[in-house]
Amino acid sequence: MGKGYAEGPALEERLAAMERNDEGAGWLEEGRAAVYGSTEEESERHFIGWVGEVDADELFASGSAWGLQIVRRRP
Repeated sequence: MGKGYAEGPALEERLAAMERNDEGAGWLEEGRAAVYGSTEEESERHFIGWVGEVDADELFASGSAWGLQIVRRRP
């Protein structure tokens, strides 16, 4: 079952590129990965933290955040 933040066309393209061993998909890896979602304090989608500094799986499992997405932000 999907987790919301790990779905969509960008992920599908990245997985297909990995299967093809396509080096032309480097743009998908550019930038820093940020976690966006909603919390009880702020119901609108907002920046929660950087991947590696916050654990999206833990946030979702605990119910403290939902609608999570991992978004690449250019530096």
